[in-house]
Amino acid sequence: MPTNLKQLHVPYLSQLDRDMPIEDISAALDEQAKLSIDKAPWPAYDYVPSVKFSLAHSLNCLFIKFYVSENAVRARYRQTNDPVFKDSCVEFFIAFNDEDAYYNFEFNCMGTCLGGFGNGKENRTLLPEHVIGKINRWAVMQKTAASGHLLTNWQLTLVLPVEVFCVHDLTSFQGVQGKVNFYKCGDDLPQPHFLAWNNILAEEPNFHLPEFFGEVQFA
Repeated sequence: MPTNLKQLHVPYLSQLDRDMPIEDISAALDEQAKLSIDKAPWPAYDYVPSVKFSLAHSLNCLFIKFYVSENAVRARYRQTNDPVFKDSCVEFFIAFNDEDAYYNFEFNCMGTCLGGFGNGKENRTLLPEHVIGKINRWAVMQKTAASGHLLTNWQLTLVLPVEVFCVHDLTSFQGVQGKVNFYKCGDDLPQPHFLAWNNILAEEPNFHLPEFFGEVQFA
């Protein structure tokens, strides 16, 4: 069992509510600590864009915001459960308690989501479209020039109510424990890359390795 697993404490923000304007939720997440997705486990893919995330919860809802700056973006996929990992993509995987099965939520830079649940990479069941549709998403994108180099900066704010975790009977995140990892990828980008928050030890790119998920505790 890996011994270098990070620990993540998700703060409880009583002022946040799923029915708030998502712009207000996004602004509140800007005030939280930002964590880096900067582990590049596979030397063949050495491009490391700037990627951070912040998160919080309010009992029955999880709030996540990703901050990305990269050389190129791609947003081809627009339908739920399309292969968004080929686009400019951020991902969030979570297993509750000590369970082997876990959820994967993958979003391209426009907010298109692929969601699944299962025990491993090959044994996944896609979440129904009406369940994924409960996720509120807000994407913002702009281009900036730095030292004569053009970068695309994009942010994605996510509001995930407990009902999205539909295999479980969650009514609240309060006191919940689990394991998580956060990722950035872009399989079909000019510079393919595979980044993780908690490092992964594997020969080939593979995010579906829950033994390398970090520990998470919801306040």
